[in-house]
Amino acid sequence: MKTKNYSFHNPFTHTYSIVARDDSTGKMGVGVQSHWFSVGSVVPWGESGVGVVATQAFCNVSFGLRGLDLLKKGKTPQNALELLLSSDEGRDVRQLAILDVEGRIAVHTGKNCIQAAGHKKGANYSVQANMMLHDTVWPAMADAFEKSNELALPERLIEVLKAAESQGGDIRGKQSAAILIVDGEKKDNRWEDPEIDLRVEDHQEPLKELERLLKVHRSYEHMNNGDLALEKNDMQTALKEYKTSYTMMPDNLEMKFWTAISLANIQKFDESLPLFKEVFNKDRNWHLLTQRLPEVGLLKISEEKLKDILAL
Repeated sequence: MKTKNYSFHNPFTHTYSIVARDDSTGKMGVGVQSHWFSVGSVVPWGESGVGVVATQAFCNVSFGLRGLDLLKKGKTPQNALELLLSSDEGRDVRQLAILDVEGRIAVHTGKNCIQAAGHKKGANYSVQANMMLHDTVWPAMADAFEKSNELALPERLIEVLKAAESQGGDIRGKQSAAILIVDGEKKDNRWEDPEIDLRVEDHQEPLKELERLLKVHRSYEHMNNGDLALEKNDMQTALKEYKTSYTMMPDNLEMKFWTAISLANIQKFDESLPLFKEVFNKDRNWHLLTQRLPEVGLLKISEEKLKDILAL
């Protein structure tokens, strides 16, 4: 079935993006920024064990799920791209990039995409952009990706997007940004996929906000690990994870509180008290929560020590 009236029925998502694969981990991702509301709900698509897709310009949103479905059916990225474009009357104004688990890439920039528009492929990545202020945007993105291989893939995608912005980025300015990360291996549980899905829907500095959210995400990964250790009564691991999280975000009361709980649980009571006091002074609800933890086994201390904490 052909796609018609593309100028009215498809999002006007002119933007720059990258699809990429980390050769050491097999993880795949999409990074994108645009002067368009909620670009993360339109451009990036991915599935662990399958691949990633970026669909943009006069965006045919269906290319995301349809492209992944074609990869699952055994098509190469090039096969999938050709099949998608062959039935699309708007192909000349589309920009599309597809990457699979083997790092194979196919990319298309329609001849009528608004200038400056273009793309560049390399080993395990493709960068693509349209309606840019300058034609130096996608070469700068490619250069940034190739020079940042010491970084984990999410942080690497951020650096690529920052490089695009350094060249002027979208001629209209900036509004939203997103990163999507999936694994190279298929997930047994669908709720574990994607691994990272961060979006800045509407912001004056979307890339700065996206970078901040990624740091928060990393910190909460350690929080989650601490929670799992706490459930298993592994207090040493819980303390290690909570401390790491707290170090990354020292002003976050949640992280400070659970670090204090972990310290108390491993008999480092004197170390826990200053943290409890600081948290309680800023929000007394944490004081109330502390009272409720012993009965569910998350705070294992004597009645006397509990009274000392609650006296703060």
